[in-house]
Amino acid sequence: MSSHREAPEISKDPVADSTDLYVFTSPDKPDTMTIVANYVPLEEPAGGPNFYEFGNDVRYEILIDNNGDGVEEITYRFEFKTVETNPNTFLYNTGPITKLDDKNWNRRQYYTVTRIDGPRNQGGKETVLTGDVPCPPVRIGPRSTPNYEALADSALFILPNGELVFAGQRADIFYVDLGSIFDLGALRPFQNLHLIPLPAAMGVNGLKGYNVHSIVLQIPKRLLTADGSMPTDPMSPKSVIGVWTAASRRKATIRDGMDGYHQAGGYQQVSRLANPLINEVIIPMGMKDKWNALEPSGDSQFVQYYQKPELANLLPVLYPNVFPNLAAYNASGKPRNDLVAILLTGIPSGVVPGFQNSGGSTQADLMRLNMAIPPSSNPNPLGLIGGDPAGFPNGRRLLDNVVAIELNAVAGAALPLVDPSFKPDAPVAKAALTDGTMPDVSPIGRFPYMPYPHEGFSNEH
Repeated sequence: MSSHREAPEISKDPVADSTDLYVFTSPDKPDTMTIVANYVPLEEPAGGPNFYEFGNDVRYEILIDNNGDGVEEITYRFEFKTVETNPNTFLYNTGPITKLDDKNWNRRQYYTVTRIDGPRNQGGKETVLTGDVPCPPVRIGPRSTPNYEALADSALFILPNGELVFAGQRADIFYVDLGSIFDLGALRPFQNLHLIPLPAAMGVNGLKGYNVHSIVLQIPKRLLTADGSMPTDPMSPKSVIGVWTAASRRKATIRDGMDGYHQAGGYQQVSRLANPLINEVIIPMGMKDKWNALEPSGDSQFVQYYQKPELANLLPVLYPNVFPNLAAYNASGKPRNDLVAILLTGIPSGVVPGFQNSGGSTQADLMRLNMAIPPSSNPNPLGLIGGDPAGFPNGRRLLDNVVAIELNAVAGAALPLVDPSFKPDAPVAKAALTDGTMPDVSPIGRFPYMPYPHEGFSNEH
C-alpha cells in the first residue's frame, strides 16, 4: 500500500513497481500541475554497495487522458541508461560526490524524455524532448554525499516546452500502518473493537525511513487540455484530465552467462497505477496480475468489485456492532454506485455542489484532476470529504490521507450523496475511521516537492 507489492508478479519485480501516483495543481505555480510517479518500494537507505536505481530495461510512462475516453492522448516516456566510469571497483563511489559529473562517482544514471501525442502504441507522434539528463546519486552519507540537497537540486531540468523534470531518489512520503492493516484488517485506534481485540493504540507508519525513486513532472496546464486553453471553469468537462502511470518490459529476455542478458519483442505492461489502493483492496488476488497488464479503458470488466467491495463486507464482521448500517446496506444487495463514481468515472456535476471531476461515463481507473480548482490555502488531509475540493479524490496531494479517505468512503461516507436513505455509522459520520498514522517527512516548498531521501549512514525505521 498504496501500491507497494500490490500483486503477486510485480512484487517480484520492484524496479518496475509503481508505488504511488500524486497529481495536483502546483501550489506555488497554479498555472501548472505536477505529477509525481514513484517506483521501487521499500528502499533501505543503507542498501549498498549496489544501491537502488531505475531499470535500464524498464519503460516508464506517465499517461494523460484529456477527453474522458480512458485512452491516453499524451504520454511522457522515460527511458534510463546506466554508465560505469570504473568497472574495476566494487564501490559505488571512490570519494565524495559533490557534483553530477564528479570523477569519484562510479555508477551514474541518465534518462531520455519523449512526449507522444496520440495513443502510445498505435501510431502516436513521438517527439524526443531531451536525452542524457543526469539523475542525482542516492543519498549515502556525510562522507560520500555531502551537501546532498544542493546536489539533488542541480538535477532539476527544464524541457523545451517549459516543463520541469526530475528523476531520482526521494523519501517515501506515503504513510500507512502496514503491520496492522494486513493483520486481519486491524486499525490500531479501533482494535479494542476488533473481533480479536487488543488495546487501542496509535498507528505505526510501516514506511517510515524508507526511500523510493521518483519521476516528477511539472507541466503548464495549457499543454494538457484538448484545445490548448487554460482551464478556468470548474464545471466544464474540458477542465478535467485523467492520469495514470505504467511500467513495461520487453516480452522476451534471453540470459547469457557471458554477456548478461538480451531482450527482444515488443513491450508488455507489467505495472500500472492511478487511484491509490485499487489493486490492493478492490481487485481480488486472482485478478491482480491481469489488472496490471491491462489498459484503463478495459476496467468496466472489474466494476463488480467496486459495486460490492470485499472490504465493505469485512468491516461489519471484523468490528461487530460498529457498522450496523453498513451491514444492513450490504445485505440489501444494492450496488455501491458511490464508489463507482469516485473511483471509476469521476464525480459528475450535481452530486457535490460546485464540484465535478468527471470527463464522461467511461469506467476507467484514472487519477482525475479538475485543473480549474485552485490550490487550497489551508489543505485538509481528508480532501473532499473534509470539505477541501483541491484534495483527493480530485487528484492527490503529497499529504492527503488517502488511507483514511478510502476507509471512510468504503464504509459509506459518500453513500448518502447517491442514496439519501443511508445513514453513515458513527465513526464514518465523524470521518474518524483511520489507521492512526502520521507522515514522518514533509514536502519541500518547491519543485519537485517530494522530500529529500533518507540517508543511509544515519536512519531509523
